[in-house]
Amino acid sequence: MLDHPTRDAGFAVYVHWPFCLAKCPYCDFNSHVRQTGVDEPRFAAAFAREIAHAASLTPGRRVTSIFLGGGTPSLMRPETVGAVLDAVGGAWEVAPDAEVTLEANPTSVEAERFRGYRAAGVNRLSIGVQALNDADLSRLGRMHSAAEALAAVAVARKTFERYSFDLIYARPNQKPEAWAEELRQAISHAAEHLSLYQLTIEPGTWFEKLHAAGRLVVPDAETGRVLYDLTQEICDAAGMPAYEISNHARPGAESRHNLVYWRYGEYVGVGPGAHGRIVAPEGRVATATERSPEEWLERVERHGHGLTEFTTLSAEEAADEFLLMGLRLREGIDPERFRAFAGRRLDARRISDLVGDGLLAGHLGSRLAVTPAGFPVLDAVVADLAA
Repeated sequence: MLDHPTRDAGFAVYVHWPFCLAKCPYCDFNSHVRQTGVDEPRFAAAFAREIAHAASLTPGRRVTSIFLGGGTPSLMRPETVGAVLDAVGGAWEVAPDAEVTLEANPTSVEAERFRGYRAAGVNRLSIGVQALNDADLSRLGRMHSAAEALAAVAVARKTFERYSFDLIYARPNQKPEAWAEELRQAISHAAEHLSLYQLTIEPGTWFEKLHAAGRLVVPDAETGRVLYDLTQEICDAAGMPAYEISNHARPGAESRHNLVYWRYGEYVGVGPGAHGRIVAPEGRVATATERSPEEWLERVERHGHGLTEFTTLSAEEAADEFLLMGLRLREGIDPERFRAFAGRRLDARRISDLVGDGLLAGHLGSRLAVTPAGFPVLDAVVADLAA
C-alpha cells in the first residue's frame, strides 16, 4: 500500500444519491428532482460498478467510514442501501467498527424504513432539520414542519445509537434571543452531535436571485458574528464544544467520516457529482464524477465509472489543501506534515505574527491551531500562512 503523510487519518467512501423531493432555495449541492421516479436497481448496479473501479485504484485499503449523502439518501429503499454497502464490503476490507452514516430528511422518515437502514448496516443517522419553527422552515423551502422534524429525531433516537442533526442560523430576520432559545431546544434533543451552519448565499441558488433583488435580507456581518459567538457559548456550556467550525459534539462523538476529510485522509467519491482524494504512485489525486445523474449512469454502464476529473495535485496544492482542511479543526495541524507535503516549512515569522495577533495558538515544531478569535476569519489566517 502507498504511504503518505496522513495515512493514519483513515480511508473513507462517500456515495452520492442525487435525488430530492424538491430543490431547497439555499442549496447548491448536486441535487435533482425527478417526478417520474428513479430506477433504483439500475442505480444500485451502477454504484457497485463504480465502487469496483474505485477499489481498483485504491487496492489494499481498509475502510473506516462510509457516508451516504445527497440529495436525499433516505429516499432510497433499504434494499438499495444494503446493495451499496454490500458492494463496498466486497471491494475493500471494512473495519469492524466502521462508521456508516446516512443522511435523512424528516419528510422521508418512517420507523420501518429506519429499521430497514439499520438492518442494512447503517449505524449513524444525520438528519436535515435546519430549523425548529415552521415559519423559517417554510422560508427555507423545507417540506416538513418542526413537529415532524422532532418526531424524526425521536425515531432516530430509538433506532440508532448515534445520530446527528443540522440547523441553519443567521436566517432572515433572526434575532439572537430567538436563536438562543432554538439552539437550547435543539441541544435537549441531541444525543451527541450537532452541525450548525451560518446561512450563506450561494451562487446559482434561488436565494441568490432573491438577495440580489432585495427580496431576501440576511443578518449583517456584525449580527452574524454575535450569532456565531452565541452558538459557541451555548454549546460549550452544554458540553458540546465545536471540534470544527460548524460541528459540535460531546467528546468522542465527532463524525469520523468528516474527520477523514479534515485530517486529509483518503476518500473515494462514488455517484453523480461526487469528489474524492486518493493517493496514487504519482501523488495525491483529485477526482470528480459527472454531475448529471442520467449522464453519469450512462458513463458507468459504458466505461465502469463516471469520472470526469483525475488530476494529480502538485506538492504545493496538496499542502494548501492540508492546511485549509486541518485548520478547520480545533485540534489544528502538525506543521511537520505540511512540510512533508510541501517540501518546505511554514514561515516562522508569519506564525509568530498570527500568534501575536491572537489568531493562532502554538509555534513551529508543535501543533498549530486557530484560536476562537481566529475561526471567524479562518480564510485570512490560512491565506497568510500559505503565502
